[in-house]
Amino acid sequence: MDGSGSTLATVWLILLRLVEVHGIDPEQFRKTLGIARETLRDEHARLPAHLVDRAFELAAAQIGDAAFVLRAAECWHPSNLGTMGYAWLSSRTLHTGLKRRERFSRLLGSRARYRCCEERDGVHLGFDHGRGDSTLGPMLADFSLSVLIAMCRVNGGLSLSPVRVQLRRPEPANPQPWQAFFGCPIAFGAPADGFVLASEVANAPLPSANLLLANTFDAILTEQQAGLFDDDIVSRCKAQVLRQLTSGTPAAPQVAHALGLSQRTLQRRLAALDLTFQGVVDETRHELARRYLDDPGKSVTEVTFLLGFSEQSAFTRAFRRWSGMAPSAYRGIAGTAC
Repeated sequence: MDGSGSTLATVWLILLRLVEVHGIDPEQFRKTLGIARETLRDEHARLPAHLVDRAFELAAAQIGDAAFVLRAAECWHPSNLGTMGYAWLSSRTLHTGLKRRERFSRLLGSRARYRCCEERDGVHLGFDHGRGDSTLGPMLADFSLSVLIAMCRVNGGLSLSPVRVQLRRPEPANPQPWQAFFGCPIAFGAPADGFVLASEVANAPLPSANLLLANTFDAILTEQQAGLFDDDIVSRCKAQVLRQLTSGTPAAPQVAHALGLSQRTLQRRLAALDLTFQGVVDETRHELARRYLDDPGKSVTEVTFLLGFSEQSAFTRAFRRWSGMAPSAYRGIAGTAC
C-alpha cells in the first residue's frame, strides 16, 4: 500500500466531521468512498492515499466553498491522530511538538512531509503535501495547517496566532476566511506552504507537558514508524539504536544484523541519504539527551549511562559537540529553549 502512499484510517474521522459541519451526511459520504465503518475504528488500519484525493474532490464539488477545509480545525480529536495525538499533548513546548510532527509525519500520511526549523523571526513549520502542482494541493495544505494551528491553540491558548503564514494557493477572491482563521499576515502564491510561530510562543513551557509520557510515546512512535515503512531505514536504524543504548555505544554490525542487513548494505543505504551510521547514533543520542535533561528528576550522571556513555566527561564532550554547550548549561536554559 505504501508504495503509492497511505494514511492512518482514524484521521478520516476528521474529514467525516468536516463534511458533516457543511451539511453533508457523513455516513453516505463514507459509503460513497467505499470505506468500511469498522476500518475507521481500527487504530492500526491504513487507507490508500488516492482515496484522500477522491474524498477532497467529492467534498469540494458538494460544498462549493473554497475555504471549506479551514473548519477542519473544529473537527479533530487527539485520538484521530493515534499515538501522535497524545504525544502532542504531552510535549514540553510547541517547538518540541512540531519537531515530533516532523519526525513521525509518515505515520499519519506517508506522502506528506513537514520540516520544523528555527528562523530569525521564529520557529518555521513547512509542509509539503506530496502532490506537486495538483489542484488538490491547496485543500490538503488548508487541512493540515488548520489542524496544526488548532492543536497549537489547544496547548498554547485559543488566542495564539502565527507571526506569518505562507500558502502556495493563489490569492482567492475572498481571502477573509484565511485571514480570520490564522489571524496574521498571509502570503498567497508563496513558493511553499507553512507558518512561523514567534520564538517566545514556540519555546514557552506548556502546562500540559508530561516528560515521562512524552518519552514513552516517542519510543512507541519510533517503533511504529520503523515497523510500518520498510524503506525508512533511518527510523528502523534509530529504533535499534534506542534498544541498544543502555548496553553501551551501539555498534554498526549489531544494528545491521538486527535489521537483517549486512553492515555494508546498511552503510550504503544511509550513504544514499547523505548519512552515516555514527551520525544516526549521534542524532538519536542528542534527541534523547535533550528529553532526559528536560526532566529535573534525572541527574546528569543518570543521563550519561542511559545514553550508553561510560563516563560523564565523554557525554559532556559529545553534548557540547552536538549543541555547542555543556549539559548543565542546556539544563539551565531549558525553560526557554527547545
